[in-house]
Amino acid sequence: MTVNVLYAGSQARWADYADALPKALAEKGVAARLGRDFTPEQTDYMVFAPNGPVSDFTPYKRCKAVLSLWAGVETIVGNQTLTQPLTRMADEGLRRGMTEYVVGHAMRHHLGLDVDIRRTDRIWEPHVPPLAPERKVTVMGLGALGAAAAEALVALGFDVTGWSARPKDIAGVYCLAGFDNLPVALDGAEIVVLLLPATPETESVINAATLARMARGAVIINPGRGTLIDDDALLSALDSGQIGHATLDVFRIEPLPQDHPYWAHPNVTVTPHMASETRTISSARHIAENIRRSEAGAPLLNLVDRVRGY
Repeated sequence: MTVNVLYAGSQARWADYADALPKALAEKGVAARLGRDFTPEQTDYMVFAPNGPVSDFTPYKRCKAVLSLWAGVETIVGNQTLTQPLTRMADEGLRRGMTEYVVGHAMRHHLGLDVDIRRTDRIWEPHVPPLAPERKVTVMGLGALGAAAAEALVALGFDVTGWSARPKDIAGVYCLAGFDNLPVALDGAEIVVLLLPATPETESVINAATLARMARGAVIINPGRGTLIDDDALLSALDSGQIGHATLDVFRIEPLPQDHPYWAHPNVTVTPHMASETRTISSARHIAENIRRSEAGAPLLNLVDRVRGY
């Protein structure tokens, strides 16, 4: 049986997927047609992005699954017309990209590289960082991306604590779960990596109270979601020295407005939501595998829990 796969992502990415996705489907042994113009009555699967043309899923009664190209699903999970199974993207490309971003900036702050990179006074001033086992790192969020980042930090020797809503077990990571354990996870943390989903429960989880739990001069790295941080509380903590630096890749408003205080703050690094981008080839393989699984009656990878919102 040949299935019809509707591409409902951005126009700008169509040419890439028009080439990569049929190849990936063929490699998985799936007979499929990929197109942008299938009617709802013709559509068996939908490759979806929130910046694409579909927002009302009601007509797509034949559709077996909506396969999101984005890791975050907070903009779509509450859509009442979406009753089809929904999967989120958590492919190898996203995992590698996020891990490289987190490790790169964790090492930057661990080694104190900014001191030398920004030095203009020509003063020879040796500074020796602690070794990785002496540095306490907390990773908040232990889904596919958070777990991969935590494992990479463990491999480098860091003292890694992980925190998540539900219990997790990751080799080498001291895993804590539930909001009752959040203070424990943050107590004395020197580097805090935010990779939680955006949900009502995680809104402003980094606030005055949680920032105060961290080691004085701690570093925040946020490639997760902008809503995780109370911006005013973070700016206040930066001004007081409680937080030494914040490397931020995601924001409540994007692009970040030019008059936002983060741009001018000397202890904030702004990156333009580039920590982990969906790569065409790896995401096409991930989608093809999910279509293969669906056709074989196997469980879908990264199926979204509508109640939890991720």
